[in-house]
Amino acid sequence: MLALAAALLGGPALAQAQDDGGVRLDAPPLCDSEARPAPRQLLDRFINADCAACWRDEATPDAAANTLALDWVLPGSLGDEAPLAAVARRDALERLNSLRLPPPPQGAVDRSRVRPPRGAGAQPLRVAHGQALSGYVGASLTWQPPKGMARTGPLTAWLALVEELPRGTEDSPVTRRLVRNLVVAPIDPHRRELAGADIWRVLNVPEGAQPARLEVAGWVTDARGRVVAAAASRCPSPSSGAAGAR
Repeated sequence: MLALAAALLGGPALAQAQDDGGVRLDAPPLCDSEARPAPRQLLDRFINADCAACWRDEATPDAAANTLALDWVLPGSLGDEAPLAAVARRDALERLNSLRLPPPPQGAVDRSRVRPPRGAGAQPLRVAHGQALSGYVGASLTWQPPKGMARTGPLTAWLALVEELPRGTEDSPVTRRLVRNLVVAPIDPHRRELAGADIWRVLNVPEGAQPARLEVAGWVTDARGRVVAAAASRCPSPSSGAAGAR
């Protein structure tokens, strides 16, 4: 169990496990958002699982610079017989509801501008994950609001496990970032100082997802559903990973 937890965490947790229990694993360095510019916009692309043609739609908007694109496949009326049922998730309905959008019969697109609170730093949100092992991956989200941030009502942290699918995958006209798992956690605003978020989860990797293509994306929304911070992970290149393992 210690070996599994260490490999899922990666990086510092792996070193701690070696010190405490003598466990030695050749795990790559932790993947995180520190070297990736903070997105200025979220692009949510929804597809009904009944609509196979929607995946191949040439009118699908691509992600512009500084935009975090997320692809959500909604459960369809055909259930398990829907063409895209294998990648459909009920989590997509939760995201759709947060945007106050009705379930689309085919597809829908929403753009959300990131609105950092006054006094926020360049990267107030950090997300990270370790390597996938035995069908699971450890992921984390850390966010601390700027000092003096006024209470704005309930805040929500979103942490998504995303699989990047290159342009052309199943004839897609754009690179897809398919949401494979999702954690939604409330942030308690009823303390004297507004509490931040420090979330760690072990996430299931759905069957068929390729571990090498996984990343995590995170964002925080206020009581009105506005995005106040966003981030996405990036993994070290193989060469830097080899250097860090020595």
